Amino acid sequence: MSEIVTFYDLQKKNLRKTIFLIFFFLILAGIIGFLVDSYFLGFPYRTGFPIATFLALLISGTQSLVSYFKGDKIVLYSVKARPANPEVFEEKKLINIVEEMKIASGLPMPKVYIVDTDVPNAFATGRDPEHSSVAVTRGLMKLLNRDELQGVIGHEMAHIRNRDILTMTVAATLLGIVVLLSDMALRNLWWGGGRRRKRGKGSGNAVILILLLALAILAPLIARLVFLSISRSREYLADAGSVEFTRNPTALAKALEKLALKQTGKPIANKAISHMCIVSPLRSSLMEKENLWADLWSTHPPIQKRIWYLKKMAHAL
Repeated sequence: MSEIVTFYDLQKKNLRKTIFLIFFFLILAGIIGFLVDSYFLGFPYRTGFPIATFLALLISGTQSLVSYFKGDKIVLYSVKARPANPEVFEEKKLINIVEEMKIASGLPMPKVYIVDTDVPNAFATGRDPEHSSVAVTRGLMKLLNRDELQGVIGHEMAHIRNRDILTMTVAATLLGIVVLLSDMALRNLWWGGGRRRKRGKGSGNAVILILLLALAILAPLIARLVFLSISRSREYLADAGSVEFTRNPTALAKALEKLALKQTGKPIANKAISHMCIVSPLRSSLMEKENLWADLWSTHPPIQKRIWYLKKMAHAL
């Protein structure tokens, strides 16, 4: 007898996974910062303060605050989104669907935007439900029927409810810290490593050097993979949220099937914001495959796997 998968099970599973991965990010950044300061400042720190770690946190934190408070405006401007016009029939229908999902989710009404491109896609942005926006391309409105469009909007409303923008901002900040610390370590080892080795204290310092080199090279790669894994988890969670709001997993499954075939032409987003879209606008042969390597390097889970989960949930309702 096959196992019945409910959207509540999927939500709990992916929430636990995301929390675990963010803690992993924090631990990795902390280890790198400790090794950088230990190698270049000595341990215990001669200055009495972990300078490298503090600077990395300060710079990444400032970038994160700008992204958190102004990120939605930056994203909407970058894709040339405009407010939906209620006097245009198709755009009025979209606004009505967003209002329906607003009622179903119990969230405040987000601002509704249109991106004037024929490539079908959608995304949500905003730091919290009170400052949220939903953007839909003209191509998406033409491609999907009302039920399918409702499933897509439900997905985006789930992102807003789950505060995924906040989660991904935290994850991106931690990724920035790891990359900054790794770059700082490699530059200092290149320019000042020889002098530091002369001042070193034998084998203990050599061990720190080996660990620091290994982490400085591998940590950005590991951090990037963790970031992508968090992004994939949020997509599964938002799919489950859409089912919760619409009670119609088949509609979202059909929408994803159509979207999988129509991602041609100029993408609506660049690599920096592609993880926000319901399907990745950046097409590659790797994304069409369902294997561990493809999963590791994609911002989104394989569409066919998402459709499979939705169909399993349809049998459970």
